[in-house]
Amino acid sequence: MNEHFKTLENEFALWLNTLGFSHSIEYGYKLNAKELFEYLHKNNIIHIKNLTQKHVTSYFDYLQTRPNKRRTGGLSPAHLNKNFDAIDKFLEFLHQTGMQTAPSPLNYRIKTDNQLRISNIQTFTQEEIKELQAGIKNTYPNFTFTERERKHEQLKLIFALYYACGLRRTEGQNLQIKDVDFDRKTIFIRQGKNYKDRIIPMNRKVYEALQDYIYNFRNLQTCAERSRSKVKHNRLFISGTYTLNKSLQDLQEISDNNRIKAKNLTLHILRHSIATHLLQNGMSIENIALFLGHGSLESTQIYTHIINKI
Repeated sequence: MNEHFKTLENEFALWLNTLGFSHSIEYGYKLNAKELFEYLHKNNIIHIKNLTQKHVTSYFDYLQTRPNKRRTGGLSPAHLNKNFDAIDKFLEFLHQTGMQTAPSPLNYRIKTDNQLRISNIQTFTQEEIKELQAGIKNTYPNFTFTERERKHEQLKLIFALYYACGLRRTEGQNLQIKDVDFDRKTIFIRQGKNYKDRIIPMNRKVYEALQDYIYNFRNLQTCAERSRSKVKHNRLFISGTYTLNKSLQDLQEISDNNRIKAKNLTLHILRHSIATHLLQNGMSIENIALFLGHGSLESTQIYTHIINKI
């Protein structure tokens, strides 16, 4: 990618930041714009002034046919729509920064089949979650004690935040030490989906897990990407979400339970799982919606359908 596109990528991110978009949205949209620039460069478009409506339409078509880089198959409708959102916002950026010839946002979105979406969600039972947590101590037997212990603590934190607290993928990734209030026993979620802050209470197990992680392990964590120097950022998780999901897969692989192995264990499936468990245990839809940070009850209603198919 040429220097012109690199500069444009950074200017777009700065514009999003100025408008008050969350760090996760800014980061994601910047990556989406970068992928567009790489596509344009491969198709001999080396300056943004040459971008036309036809190029944007062609890129949207390309996204719907390109393979998924992390797993088999193509991009999900939700992932595609996030890309479309980002490119539309980038086109808006071009217009607002003076490019009068810039293409107009397409406002094209793929309609999602809720029934298909629900049928594809395979949550873990409460017993399976307990079994997975009990298996943490058996992972990474060939690692050194220090590295094994670090990975174990990271897995425990994953279950504390993504399962017990029901966080979204980026909410957990962006969580900082200052967002954990041990005095009030709460976790402050900054600008979740739809830019809404919320506060989540910690139960005793989450409280203890976070205390243990922050005071006994977090400050001692090291990062291989930084030549094993001490970590310099304040986020709770040292690794990115790809690495966190990979650690869940490592945990899943050592299980002797074929039902556990047959399911797709991800950070977001843990969130789906706690929602179904709360509903099964008698919590109201309204309170689950508040807990998950849903903007409407419609989003939470899917868990009633998931329970009905279990």
